[in-house]
Amino acid sequence: MGETPVITLNNGVTIPQIGFGVFQIPEADTAAAVTTALEAGYRSIDTASIYRNEAGVGAALKSAGVPRDELFITTKVWNSDQGYDETLRAFDASVARLGLDRLDLYLIHWPTPKRGKYLDTWRALESLLADGRVRAIGVSNFLPEHLRAVAGLGGTVPAVNQIEVHPQLQQRDAQAAGAELGVVTEAWSPLAQAGVLGDPAITRIATEHDRTPAQVVLRWHVQQGRIVIPKSVTPSRIRENLAIFDFELSADEIAAIDALESDGRTGPHPDHFN
Repeated sequence: MGETPVITLNNGVTIPQIGFGVFQIPEADTAAAVTTALEAGYRSIDTASIYRNEAGVGAALKSAGVPRDELFITTKVWNSDQGYDETLRAFDASVARLGLDRLDLYLIHWPTPKRGKYLDTWRALESLLADGRVRAIGVSNFLPEHLRAVAGLGGTVPAVNQIEVHPQLQQRDAQAAGAELGVVTEAWSPLAQAGVLGDPAITRIATEHDRTPAQVVLRWHVQQGRIVIPKSVTPSRIRENLAIFDFELSADEIAAIDALESDGRTGPHPDHFN
């Protein structure tokens, strides 16, 4: 299947450009799905405390036999755990469930601006980074103003902003703000929960390349420099989603997918989600 390319973050840490997401996978099914992903060749696994399946991820990591230094594990602090001390406690609980002594990437899950705690939460992440308990820190679902507020603290600039990006919601302002600050965009729901896979432009391109529509959309993401974390519990799709590095979309094909923008958000708006 070939080796997955890596992206170098702003602190020099590298992350596989495609990872395996476990959002909405029930705890009882998580270990099997992650085991399948690791067997297929994934080395980056993305979870979150609110997914309530960190223990399942940890069980799969423990039984897989993959050396720890080959793995890249991400989790996130939930909204109700924001704040300096609360975040430190949430981190301890997450790594215990994962069975790890350190993380590769820890993210603030949502800015929740009405709570007014994300800057204090960021300071806690900086403390964890300084203590060597996490290799990189970042944010998720941050709009440009939230990103700039964190960068404006004058300390660590987020390595990653994990946001909803797919052909129908490209969040160009957030991506541009990230690029300006040196923050890599990581796409969650990169396939719009399969909502874009029947689009005629995408199915046409898929037919021309003898690929699945999902492979075409994931290829569109990686050719534009984003990290992607598709999720599936179907073994064949788990493998197919990783097999996107042996073909290339043309500039015209990229433009055709770019043209599908329709502000088609599938998740909450960051300004309103608390």
